[in-house]
Amino acid sequence: MLHPALGLLAVAVLLAGAWLLFWPGIGLVSLIRRVLLVDERERIEDALKHLYDCEYTGSLATIHSLAGALDLRVSRVAVLTQRLESLGLMRAEGDGLRLTPEGRHDALKVIRVHRLWEAYLADRTGFEEAEWHGEADRREHHTSADQLEKIVRATGNPRFDPHGDPIPTEEGEVLSRRGQPLSDLNIGSTGVIVHVEDEPEAIYAQLRAQSIHVGQHLKVVHKSSRRVCVEVDGEEQVMAPVVAANVSVELLPTREPVEIVDRLSSLAVGESREVVGIAPACQGPERRRLLDLGLLPGTQVTAVMRSPTRDPTAYRIRGALIALRHQQAELVTVRPAGEEKPSS
Repeated sequence: MLHPALGLLAVAVLLAGAWLLFWPGIGLVSLIRRVLLVDERERIEDALKHLYDCEYTGSLATIHSLAGALDLRVSRVAVLTQRLESLGLMRAEGDGLRLTPEGRHDALKVIRVHRLWEAYLADRTGFEEAEWHGEADRREHHTSADQLEKIVRATGNPRFDPHGDPIPTEEGEVLSRRGQPLSDLNIGSTGVIVHVEDEPEAIYAQLRAQSIHVGQHLKVVHKSSRRVCVEVDGEEQVMAPVVAANVSVELLPTREPVEIVDRLSSLAVGESREVVGIAPACQGPERRRLLDLGLLPGTQVTAVMRSPTRDPTAYRIRGALIALRHQQAELVTVRPAGEEKPSS
């Protein structure tokens, strides 16, 4: 016969277990339910982003393209699309998937948060360029309205993210695509980079390695079926057409020359140049520091002395003597003092 004390203990254990499992708000069942709801919301938002990207680029969104974008099995995506349809966010049309007006509105809200995060990470933090997209992906689903407002104030409510993608307004308005693929340009074409696609990662990594960034002027100097050769910031860069296709360029008039610039690091002692700007690759605290030192467009800089090891070099900037490492001086573009910058 079971001892009464053991019976009471068994009942207590059962009650405690039931409490841990089913207590509203803090029980294991409630916790699992919240996790599942969060996972579903994130998948829905990621799906809406993919459908909008396809709509924006004029490509067809399908269950298979959505499965690839979300890294899910087709069977699970089929269930997800049924859920999207039941929520009135998507509809199937023929072989494709289309956003409803409600779905497009929700997609633009998520995209706005993502791109504002990228702008913030680039301008206000020490995150590396390779981390911006992934970090924004993680944060976009958990950003409160107050937090988003702080990001807007910190970044100045930019129109484009660091890759050149337009940031939707709070009202859901979004600018149209700019430029054309670099791979489509003819030899001799000159232009300004207005967008660098950050997916797929393998191609984006190559563009980062070649220091290809929004805002740079370039000229196509050679082109074949295997490679595209461009001159960017005075340096020649060669890339495969599939890589060049991920760079969008806004053409300049053929009569307008690409500005010939040099790096501040190239100055010999005693030489002076005028600052053109800071390389787009330089973002965040490092960019703000160079600006705070007075390296603004139009400022005259003179190389005064170089250390015995040739690094750093002392430059006279706005009357002050400032030492810059070679790596820092490489980020500053200059031209002969008094030379006019071509208009764009």
